[in-house]
Amino acid sequence: MSQKILIVDDEESIVTLLKYNIEQAGFDTEVAYTGQEALNQANEHTFDLIVLDVMLPEMDGMEVCKQLRQKQIQTPILMLTAKDDEFDKVLGLELGADDYLTKPFSPREVVARIKAILRRMTYTPIEDESDGPSIQIADLVVYPEQYEATIKEESMVLTPKEFELLLYLSRNKGRVLSRDQLLSAVWNYDFVGDTRIVDVHISHLREKIEPDTKKPVYIKTIRGLGYKMEDPSRDAKV
Repeated sequence: MSQKILIVDDEESIVTLLKYNIEQAGFDTEVAYTGQEALNQANEHTFDLIVLDVMLPEMDGMEVCKQLRQKQIQTPILMLTAKDDEFDKVLGLELGADDYLTKPFSPREVVARIKAILRRMTYTPIEDESDGPSIQIADLVVYPEQYEATIKEESMVLTPKEFELLLYLSRNKGRVLSRDQLLSAVWNYDFVGDTRIVDVHISHLREKIEPDTKKPVYIKTIRGLGYKMEDPSRDAKV
């Protein structure tokens, strides 16, 4: 059964172009031309991915993304923005988008990004010999093969990118990792100068695992260098 993509853009020419190329790549598609229509479709039907334009009538793409994530709908979102504006990109990621592309773009690049995001959804990471079936750090447990994680035995709701970042940090517990290292290891393509993306995802992870986000005990900021995963239970014994 083909994976289904929801294409959301108010420009009919762009929708037609994307629909043709995405279907040529083997996916099924549905379309929406307004933010409200997109929200309704995503609420009523299951999609494997949403291609979501930022500038939409009735409700913009940022608000659509925000409302979907508030409803715990974790469908991957590839956001399209006509503005080459770092603030827009970061805001989209902060609201829960998985990736973004700036217009103008080539249809081939859109398809490549879609495939990359969907690979992350279905990809079973190569097992690290030191992992075993799980990696436990105090109350945090990461299951590499299941693509799952728990905190205090409660399942965590993570986007694919959040999970990959958490897994990489956990596998490298005790090591200081620079933002550039994290970009290279976790993101599949080049975000030159976009290290703010790392900070956004670290912030999301802290909200989900830290008892107090203002005083993190798992993911520590190493000023001027990057981040380090630590074991708070071990620190408490020292």
